[in-house]
Formats: sequence, structure tokens, C-alpha cells
Amino acid sequence: MTVTRGRPLTAEITDILVAHCGLDADVAARTPDASLEELGMDSLALLELTAVVADRYRVQIPEQASQLSIPAVADLVAEGAAPEPEPDPPGHTENSIVIAAPLSLVWDITNDVANWPDLFTEYASVQILERDGRTVRFRLTMHPDENGAVWSWVSERTSDWANREVHAHRVETGPFEYMRIHWLYATEPEGTRMTWIQDFAMRPEAPLDNAGMTARINTNSLVQLSVIRERIERVARERAGTTGADDE
Repeated sequence: MTVTRGRPLTAEITDILVAHCGLDADVAARTPDASLEELGMDSLALLELTAVVADRYRVQIPEQASQLSIPAVADLVAEGAAPEPEPDPPGHTENSIVIAAPLSLVWDITNDVANWPDLFTEYASVQILERDGRTVRFRLTMHPDENGAVWSWVSERTSDWANREVHAHRVETGPFEYMRIHWLYATEPEGTRMTWIQDFAMRPEAPLDNAGMTARINTNSLVQLSVIRERIERVARERAGTTGADDE
């Protein structure tokens, strides 16, 4: 049985013949192997069937279709129809970097949301909207993009020092159905590993699909992580130098 869009294609062809060509559904059900001609479909009905099938499935039905049964027409359409697109799976990215600095310093700097414009290159401003214990809600505004558009949204993040992690999500989702970000911190011999895990899905009307946004986020994350590493390591060196001077 040929199936498209979750239902038998034979049923879809039958629906077209009933709705557009005047087919008696009861007659079709009683004689499933009858040809379209035997079902009373004349040349005008076949022209209408041809037009609807061409528009819906991008398949041309031959003139001899009057000699075919509904299941045979369905098989003909299935053979010529373009395959249905694969579903776009939700987006998922994971990017990390090792920063040559103590975990406590990396934690403090990266969780100082009010100073993110000095840490990231993409943010023009941050407005803290609300603080509730370990949770902060804030508005991020980016620098204008290549088209001059300025993007802004509200996010919320909850820090968990005991487990060395932060959970964040967009409150104003914009082009996203949802966007969740998980920050992880771990001590390694070379310093502190910081990992960003992002899970999201794009709205159907968004300019990028899930795969396209996944590629964009992966590219941008590498840039921003490198910038953050450079800026935190500079602070770590400055503090180490100050401490060394005090000890002399």
C-alpha cells in the first residue's frame, strides 16, 4: 500500500476524484478494481484529476489513465512524486575551551552578566531586569548585524556553584521555538574547561532552519570562546603579577 503524508495515497486520489471530479464514493468503495472509465469518469473529469495531481504532487498523469484503477493511479503518482522532505531535527551544539585560569576566576567573570559587553564581542548592552537568589533575568542587545538590524531578547539564567553549572533559556524566543543553554565548568591540569551546550528549535517562519542555525551557532561559539579565553587569561596574568609584586 502506497502511503504519503501519513495516509494511503489511494485514499487521497479517491478524495480528489470525489471532491473535484464527481466520483460517487460508494461506487468506488464497492468496485475498488474498476477503471476510472468504468467508474464514470469522462474526459473532463480526467482533465480535472490531471490538474489537481500535477499541482499537488508535481506528477503528470498520461492520457491512458482512464483505463487505470484508483490504486493503479496512486502507484503511478507515487512513482513520480518527489520524496517528502526529511524532518528537521532539533538543533544541538556543544562547544568547549580550556582557559588557563582558576575555575573560581572563570566562574566569576563569565557569570557577571552586567559586564558581558566587555567579555563578548557581539553584545552592545545588557540590562538587568530582575534578580532572585541565584537567578537573573536580563535583556541582551547585540551590535547591528551586516544589514543594520539590531537584535534584542530577554534571557534568564540560574547558576549552581555546587555543581559547577548554569542553566539558561530565552524568555523572549524570537525566531526560536525554544532555546536552552547549559554551561559546564571543570578543572583540568591546564586550567578550567568551560562548555556550552545549546538545545533549540527554530520557528517555521525563521530565516534559518535547525541545521542552518546549528552551523551558525557552532561557528560563532568558537569565535566567542576564543575571545573569552583571551580576556580571562589576561586578567589572570594581571592578578598573578600583582600578587607576585606584593609578595616581594
